Amino acid sequence: MNTPQSREGNVIRYAVYLAGYVAVFAVVKLVTRKSPVHIWDLILFGLVAAMILLFYVYRFNREQRFFARDLKLPWLGSLSTVVLLTLVITVTQISISYLQSYGRISHYDFQLIYAKSESVNMFWFLIVVQGIVLPILQEFLATGFLFNYAFRRNTKQVAIMGIIVSGLIYSLLNFQNSVVLFIIDAIYGMVFAWSYMYTQTLLMPIYLAVVSGVLTVIMI
Repeated sequence: MNTPQSREGNVIRYAVYLAGYVAVFAVVKLVTRKSPVHIWDLILFGLVAAMILLFYVYRFNREQRFFARDLKLPWLGSLSTVVLLTLVITVTQISISYLQSYGRISHYDFQLIYAKSESVNMFWFLIVVQGIVLPILQEFLATGFLFNYAFRRNTKQVAIMGIIVSGLIYSLLNFQNSVVLFIIDAIYGMVFAWSYMYTQTLLMPIYLAVVSGVLTVIMI
């Protein structure tokens, strides 16, 4: 039960991590429903987000000692890959924003929330939340803990299945009602998961998810 190789323990642990994410997401919804943003709401979000994030980092680092990595490429070890994926995310986010402006693709919920308030404080709150905090938590859940618990075998089939499942979980964690946005987020999630498999470090998918999240807010 105390190691990531225990199925029962993994289910319980993942459920706890998921509950923590839901708590942060609920606080975000609470804050964004109010305009203008109040200081006590920001303090509440900061405390909850910091507590869950530190808990994730502590648990993930603690669990890594149970696994031996045959190859670990620093996330900047292949600069060309980093640059290429950054460009791909940037171009696709610009394209999505363009299609949204013409009504071809639905807007994200937080984009609609900002459009109603058009508050500078709300914009910066969304940069922190949607651009940084939630993407980091999502990558711990959809990539880090998921691969630790369910997709550890070094086979091509397991890797492909893990990437697909990771993409679906990443999309589900965004809680969007649009089928098109669900597919887009799932594809992004699969790209992030592949980058984790390639570098064997969670820093790479976290970086890509943050880039994607910040661009999504900036393109509002």
